[in-house]
Amino acid sequence: MASFVIEGGHKLSGEITPQGAKNEVLEILCATILTSEEVVVNNVPDILDVNNLIQLMRDMGVKVFSKGNGQYSFQADEVNISYIYSDEFMQKCSSLRGSVMLIGPLVARFGKALISKPGGDKIGRRRIDTHLLGIQKLGADFTYNAEQDVFELVASSKGLRGTTMLLDEASVTGTANIVMSAVLASGTTTIYNAACEPYIQQLCKMLNNMGAQISGISSNLLTIKGVDALHGCEHTVLPDMIEVGSFIGMAAMTQSEITIKNVSYENLGIIPSSFRRLGIRLEQRGDDIFIPSQEHYEIESFIDGSIMTLADAPWPGLTPDLLSVLLVVATQAKGSVLIHQKMFESRLFFVDNLIDMGAQIILCDPHRAVVIGHDHQLTLRGKQMTSPDIRAGIALLIAAMSAKGVSRIHNIEQIDRGYQNIEHRLNALGARITRM
Repeated sequence: MASFVIEGGHKLSGEITPQGAKNEVLEILCATILTSEEVVVNNVPDILDVNNLIQLMRDMGVKVFSKGNGQYSFQADEVNISYIYSDEFMQKCSSLRGSVMLIGPLVARFGKALISKPGGDKIGRRRIDTHLLGIQKLGADFTYNAEQDVFELVASSKGLRGTTMLLDEASVTGTANIVMSAVLASGTTTIYNAACEPYIQQLCKMLNNMGAQISGISSNLLTIKGVDALHGCEHTVLPDMIEVGSFIGMAAMTQSEITIKNVSYENLGIIPSSFRRLGIRLEQRGDDIFIPSQEHYEIESFIDGSIMTLADAPWPGLTPDLLSVLLVVATQAKGSVLIHQKMFESRLFFVDNLIDMGAQIILCDPHRAVVIGHDHQLTLRGKQMTSPDIRAGIALLIAAMSAKGVSRIHNIEQIDRGYQNIEHRLNALGARITRM
């Protein structure tokens, strides 16, 4: 198990460019299985979750070639469908959350899929009912082997058929799976209460470039006219909005001046204004974000004077992946804020580490925490801690970078799952982070 040793208290300066979006690229790679032709994907981040999915696809028989600088070629013309029934496939799926999005492409193109309950972050229950029920409505039967924790889906003899469905939740990965199933189904599929995050928009645009017929992109009502086959294409992954938010938080906590390059500002949604609500100044400069050095930043109140609340919500609401970062940034603001994590019941438990570092946080329940900011009058203390998930891991790293003394973060493989070469990129800005 690797660790980061962080010497806190160093200011950052310079420019940094976000990696390709992790949450988008996992969907995009799975979608390459929908065609036998070559698909080229640009801006693929070199992170653990993506690399594990690429290796899993290679094991399935997909031809994968790295062309350098984050460009990959995928061709699924000789998929070994029998491999999905192997113990090795099941074991790899159980440790990789992104593997769940193989279900849709496999059922759509090959008529069957077998997958174990996917792994990933330990942030509470993450059910896949929306995935399975949506594909079932398209005409697939699914069975669940409770003893082995394995799901099997098999399309009917007539194949998948278009239908109208109302999703029980606006699940991003669930929407992705259903869309990828529907593009090759006969007839028309209508999906209401679909997720409309930029990741889903990008997936739909790529599928349309491959010959799919999807309308309603960027809304929560998607209409998909099934086609007989898809062809190859070239696709470029967006910058990772979660990295952009993480870098804004690092600049604020370390009172640093940095520029974040090529952020695709139009796809950041409510993220910049959420940081502004904490009092953080940031400027859009073309497609870059400039964050000036700030000695102090003050949390806004609502118009009626009540305490500010930051809560996650489906897009275009605030992404839950940034609440951990916003929470740690609030510890050094002037004022108080209620952080309300609605979507996962275990994601706020990492705040015990921040409290031990000197932060003033009241954990009301698994979903809500009140943060009383220090206004940089009291510096956090270095501490030994363990990263429970990707987003808590980066939040703890931000706290350690601003803290007095030396901190050590264990289980940084969790951070590696979502952030590419993070210590080298931050050290280039002036951080002091050593991988042990």
